[in-house]
Amino acid sequence: MIELEGVPELIDPVMVAAFEGWNDAGDAASAAVAHLDREWKGEVFAALDAEDYYDFQVNRPTVWMDGGVRKITWPTTRLSVVRIGGDKPRDLVLVRGIEPSMRWRSFCNELLGFAHELGVEMVVILGALLGDTPHTRPVPVSGVTSDPDLARTMDLEETRYEGPTGIVGILQEACTHAGVPAVSLWAAVPHYVSQPPNPKATLALLNRLEDLIDLRIPLGELPEDARAWQVGVDQLAAEDSEVAEYVQTLEEARDTAELPEASGEAIAREFERYLRRREPGQGGPGHATESGDASYLRDSAGERTRPPKPQQPGPEAVPGAEPERPEQERPEQERPEQERPEAGDGSGDGDEGGSADGAEE
Repeated sequence: MIELEGVPELIDPVMVAAFEGWNDAGDAASAAVAHLDREWKGEVFAALDAEDYYDFQVNRPTVWMDGGVRKITWPTTRLSVVRIGGDKPRDLVLVRGIEPSMRWRSFCNELLGFAHELGVEMVVILGALLGDTPHTRPVPVSGVTSDPDLARTMDLEETRYEGPTGIVGILQEACTHAGVPAVSLWAAVPHYVSQPPNPKATLALLNRLEDLIDLRIPLGELPEDARAWQVGVDQLAAEDSEVAEYVQTLEEARDTAELPEASGEAIAREFERYLRRREPGQGGPGHATESGDASYLRDSAGERTRPPKPQQPGPEAVPGAEPERPEQERPEQERPEQERPEAGDGSGDGDEGGSADGAEE
C-alpha cells in the first residue's frame, strides 16, 4: 500500500512522464519534463528504490561534495507534483527518471499505484526518436494511444507499431490494461544531429502537450534556445556541400509528402493556440508570444544552410511511435508582423521554403 503523507488532494491531475535513454533522442523528452518541474517549482514527494530497477554497472551512481562531505546520488525515478492555479486549475504529477534496467512490469505497477492513489485522470508519456527529418523544418510530433475510443475523442493515432519497444511503450500498455487513459507523444529528432540538447524538439513536445491537456505552459527562454540551436546547426552545415545536398533531399521529400495533407483542422488548431497566448493578462514574462513562439520555425528565403555530416540512424529510430500526419502552415494572422507580406508584393506562403506544416505539435 502506497502512503502519500503531505501530498495535498490534487485537482484533475494528469501524470506526465519521461525517461532518459533509448526513448529520449537528444534528451528532448526528459528536458521537457525538467522544464515543467523548473517553471512550476515542482516538489518531489517520492523516489523509486534504485536497487529494484537499475543495473549500477550500466547507470552508475555519482559522488559529489556537499560542504566537505562526500555524498552519493543513485540513479532512480522521482515523482513530483506541481500545483497550477488560475481560472482553470489543474495539477500535474511529473515522473522523471532513467529507463529501468530490469523488472519493468513491477516498475510500471509501482507508478500505476501512485497514479491510483493520487486520482490521476490520464497519463501522458513523452518520448523522442531519431528520424529522417530535416532540422530546417518544424519538428514532427505524433500522438498515439492504444485506446480506440481515446484516439477518436482526442484526435490521436491508434498505434499499429510492431517491433522492439522501450519503457514508454510498456508503460502505455500497462496503463491501458489497468483502465487508465494513456497517450504517448513522440518528437522526431534529425538523426544527423542527435546529440543533446535539442531545445527545438523539447519545445515541440511542450506545444503538443499544451494542446492535449488544454493547459498553458510557460516557455521561458526555450523559444530563444530553439532559435539559437538552429542557427548553430546552420553554421556547422555550411561547411559541407555533401551534407547540404543530403538535407535538401530530406526537405524536398518532406515538402512533397506534406503538400496534399494540408487541412483546415491544422490551421484551426494553430489559431486556437495563438488565441490562447493572446488572452488578456496571460502574456507576461515566461510565456511565448506571437513572434517568440513561431519565428524560429521558418527558413529565410534563399538562406538554407545544412547540418553536420549525417550518421546512420540507430535502433532509436523505432522505439514505438509512428510519424505524425503533417499539417498546414500557420495562418497569416499568427505570423509575426514583420513576416507578413505587404499587399500586392506578390509574395505568398510558399516563399518560406517548406515550413508549410504549421506548428510544432
